[in-house]
Amino acid sequence: MTKPTLADLDAFAVVAAERSFRRAADLIGVSRSALSHRMRHLEEQLGVRLLHRTTRSVTLTDAGSRFLARITPTLRELDATLDTLADDRGEPSGQLRINAGKEAIRLLIAHVVPAYLRQYPAVELDLVSEGRLVDIVEQGFDAGVRLGEAVPQDMIAVKLGDDLRFLAVASPDYLHRFGTPKVPDDLHKHHCIRQRLPSGKRYRWEFERRGQEIAIDVPGTLTLDDIGLMVDAAADGLGIAFVPEVAARDRLATGQLVAVLEAWSPPYPGLMLYYPGHRHVPAALRAFIDLMKAPDTQASMRRAQINDGV
Repeated sequence: MTKPTLADLDAFAVVAAERSFRRAADLIGVSRSALSHRMRHLEEQLGVRLLHRTTRSVTLTDAGSRFLARITPTLRELDATLDTLADDRGEPSGQLRINAGKEAIRLLIAHVVPAYLRQYPAVELDLVSEGRLVDIVEQGFDAGVRLGEAVPQDMIAVKLGDDLRFLAVASPDYLHRFGTPKVPDDLHKHHCIRQRLPSGKRYRWEFERRGQEIAIDVPGTLTLDDIGLMVDAAADGLGIAFVPEVAARDRLATGQLVAVLEAWSPPYPGLMLYYPGHRHVPAALRAFIDLMKAPDTQASMRRAQINDGV
């Protein structure tokens, strides 16, 4: 049996992670037909079918899943070895893939990426904007950026800015007409402006006081998927919104909005960059983290988060 090439094994791992020939081909830099042909050739070499193909998707066969599980540690170990060689050269190189939400990527592009690309021109930086939370290891990312509460416990996390605080806010006119909630359960009697998450689910409002935690699927006839629009709707008297304090800061200062249930709204960890703790940290990622943690960078990101309500 002719042995598969390393390029073929890498390509198979990318197809398995993306579940799409089109996306995998884009990442690898080949045509979709060329990649499909390469995968068929790999299957012929191994004498086993690795992939189920349909017009819409690609999934692994049982044999493909077992094969992927066997080769993944080897591919990762090889990547780590190559990264070690890059360390020996003293110059980060290769590809650095980071998965994050849009606002986090905007923050990185404005305050970290320009200096990073200037200092490390041999690195290809791949920032993927995604609303849903993904398994960064399974999907082939070096790191991710999410709110602290969403970071998996087995990851190492580095803060991008200050802690955040969500507040329930409403206009004075709304509170005059419908009253002010005193405890979270009072929200069931109010018109609430609900939030649709990127996953399609509605966000449950979470409160905490003296160790007591409450999560409420609030009632309401208006649902939005943008924080800024929720702030605007609350200021227009359409109901109570639950938004980051920084996003409502200006309207709170002018009296257009009033915070309620503040005693039930403690701060919690904000945006964090995270990466697997059990793997070798590539030189490119270490350099990115060092630049991100620099005092000047942290100060500029903190100001941006306050000004933009990130």
